[in-house]
Amino acid sequence: MASLKELRARIGSIKSTRKITSAMKMVAAAKLRRAQASAEAARPYAAAMRRMLAELAGAAKGEEGGPRLLAGTGRDQIHLLIPITSDRGLCGGFNANVHRLTQQTIRRLQSEGKTVKLLPVGRRALNYFSREYSDLIIDKVSGVSGKDVPFSAATDLGNKINALLEAGEIDVCTLVYNKFRNAMTQVPACQQLVPLVMDDAATAATAPEAAGDVAQYEFEPDEATLLAMLLPKNLQVQIYASLLETAAGENGARMTAMDNATRNAGRSIDSLSKVYNRTRQTNITNELIEIISGAQAV
Repeated sequence: MASLKELRARIGSIKSTRKITSAMKMVAAAKLRRAQASAEAARPYAAAMRRMLAELAGAAKGEEGGPRLLAGTGRDQIHLLIPITSDRGLCGGFNANVHRLTQQTIRRLQSEGKTVKLLPVGRRALNYFSREYSDLIIDKVSGVSGKDVPFSAATDLGNKINALLEAGEIDVCTLVYNKFRNAMTQVPACQQLVPLVMDDAATAATAPEAAGDVAQYEFEPDEATLLAMLLPKNLQVQIYASLLETAAGENGARMTAMDNATRNAGRSIDSLSKVYNRTRQTNITNELIEIISGAQAV
């Protein structure tokens, strides 16, 4: 059994830890409100960009020499995966979920005979994949997670992807990140950026059976010119939206993890306090017995 001094030291240490986790929870909650607002504000814009490109792609379908961001290179051999995580830890399984999904995707592609390249975003992704798949990493990005995510980070990453695509070094590009639902739920997901894949809402708007329900547009300038202008911008917008989702999910996961840690610390303090009081009472009882036994012996 631990001594009273050891129990006091352990209780004091846990109380100090509880103060830290409680403070981190409050900081994460404050950051979450702003990050969540940014992520939710970006969703309609990103969805509108996808719908617009679906309309343009439908109008330009069948033309020769389409943009590579839309049609790809015509091959499906070299895949670039971009796992997006946080720079810091202490956020539960937030980063591990992205690691796991990315690893599963790598194994599936390699089993199909595909070549896989990695471009980790976030220090946690870089540290993890540097140990497991260092030979697959072609570049890295860090320092973009946090309360304020600059659009320049998405612009730089989009330019890197476009340069790799134009150089013929990749055929397919996919993001792996956590979609933010609420403070307790972040869902790992894959989003293919190149070739551009329209979601169900975007393709439904341009489906032949829906043609009577949607407006028919005349484009000025022509569709090919608009696609050349909008496809790089769409790439940046989709990356930026995923970075905002990651930032909101990170703060939500950290707030939940620190709340659980604070609660666990409180339960540990209560349990140790009971042991401390029981041990103290036992020591007092033993001392009284020794005093009484000594008095009776005299």
